[in-house]
Amino acid sequence: MVKIRLTRMGSKKNACYRIVAMDGRKARDGEYIEQIGIYQPRGKNNEDTEAVVRIDEALANKWLANGAQPTDTVRDLFRKVGIIKA
Repeated sequence: MVKIRLTRMGSKKNACYRIVAMDGRKARDGEYIEQIGIYQPRGKNNEDTEAVVRIDEALANKWLANGAQPTDTVRDLFRKVGIIKA
């Protein structure tokens, strides 16, 4: 089953994440099929308090239409951006 989930990037105590479509049996940071967007919970350079969320809506809708299952965190991010309605 294909899942849309987060893979961790960045340095220690300075995490940022890629939103990717990947096989659900793969490891969290393993090989992914396609990158859909990014999520930076602390903002750029750890100075901003607002999180940065950039998602390619066309890719996200394509994977959702093909049956990919988003994780709970990704589902919340999609709702925040407006890809999934509440």
